[in-house]
Amino acid sequence: MAERFFLYDDLEETKTRFVSFMGENQRFDLAIVRSDRYYGKQLVLDIQGSRFAIIGEDDLKEEGYLEHVFQLSEEDAEELKSFLTEIV
Repeated sequence: MAERFFLYDDLEETKTRFVSFMGENQRFDLAIVRSDRYYGKQLVLDIQGSRFAIIGEDDLKEEGYLEHVFQLSEEDAEELKSFLTEIV
């Protein structure tokens, strides 16, 4: 068997916040991972929806981004954006 070729194999200290809240139409169960790896952006994991994205302020300003990446309606994406804007 050939030797495994790693592009990278790093260990990094992270800070993870688990948060759950109810929107008008759905429940959000999130894990928000902070590290130095993503240039000030945070890894946001939607635990119930099995989706994730690396999100920064610029991503929250991009129209339709949250709808696309988390497969949300416009209304649900606006609730998520409202929360993420407070913490990003």
